Amino acid sequence: MSHVEEHLQSLGYTLPEAPAAAGNYLPYRISSNQLFLSGVLAMKHGRISPTGKVGGPLSVEDGQEAARTCALNALANIKAALGSLDRVSQFIMVNGYVNGVDGFARSPQVINGASDFLVEVFGDVGKHARAAVTVAGLPGDSAVELQIVVEFV
Repeated sequence: MSHVEEHLQSLGYTLPEAPAAAGNYLPYRISSNQLFLSGVLAMKHGRISPTGKVGGPLSVEDGQEAARTCALNALANIKAALGSLDRVSQFIMVNGYVNGVDGFARSPQVINGASDFLVEVFGDVGKHARAAVTVAGLPGDSAVELQIVVEFV
């Protein structure tokens, strides 16, 4: 088990199985020493959870939890791609999409759920550039979707 996975366990998290692609695309792509992840949804036990719009039936806190779930699923894809989370040298970019009600302006607070989680797990390596955007809908009515780019050794 990698040092990062041991730290995840000490924080109370279990790395899930890597989510499979849901269409004609790859879950990730490697170019040189960078790993580009396709969008990752808030999947738990094979189901999207939570579903719905943040700022409506879902609170900002619900959205933050969904963002953490997305980030944990992204870590599973990173492990699948690289063999070990210990190979990550830095998180470069996190693009966060929030399924929000019309006019929802708190997407940065929602995506903080993922950003804070990555820094909690990786320390300074987890710090990243970021976009946080509210959208009218996401696949499967997921509350959040993340796209991540990492650099690795």
